Amino acid sequence: MTATAAFGWGSSHLDTTPAGEVDLDPAERFAVQQTLARYAFALDHGDLVTLAGVLTEDATMTLTIAGEIEQGPFIGRAAILDLTRNATEAQTDQRRHNLTNMVFRSADAGTAVVWAYLMLTSNAGGSPTVITTGFYTFTLQHTEGEWRIAKLFVGMDNAV
Repeated sequence: MTATAAFGWGSSHLDTTPAGEVDLDPAERFAVQQTLARYAFALDHGDLVTLAGVLTEDATMTLTIAGEIEQGPFIGRAAILDLTRNATEAQTDQRRHNLTNMVFRSADAGTAVVWAYLMLTSNAGGSPTVITTGFYTFTLQHTEGEWRIAKLFVGMDNAV
């Protein structure tokens, strides 16, 4: 795959999540951020138990590369876990999903929509390298006393 993002390519997706009211106290905002951090750590360590714990049973995931190549949607926790298992078993390097610049687009006691930048690094070749950048849109639901990811969209600026 050779797709490479042009300036502003993600706007067409990001425009589908307009800003709304954010009505969460700081402790709940922190809890949302901790769920997203656990998601990233689970990916980096192939920890499918933790990954399962941060996803709703009916979670969906869609990926796009530069708005040109789309994968998914992967529907259901099991499908997302299978995708992750297959991807991590094929990896020969250690990757780190660095989530930055988190922005709450809307939130209330039951649902939160968060944007975050992705910087994916790898240690292939013996030194850390950025292998792609991009963004996430996460929709989280507060269920069973925890924040869980119900829907996620990953927009990568280039193929990995």
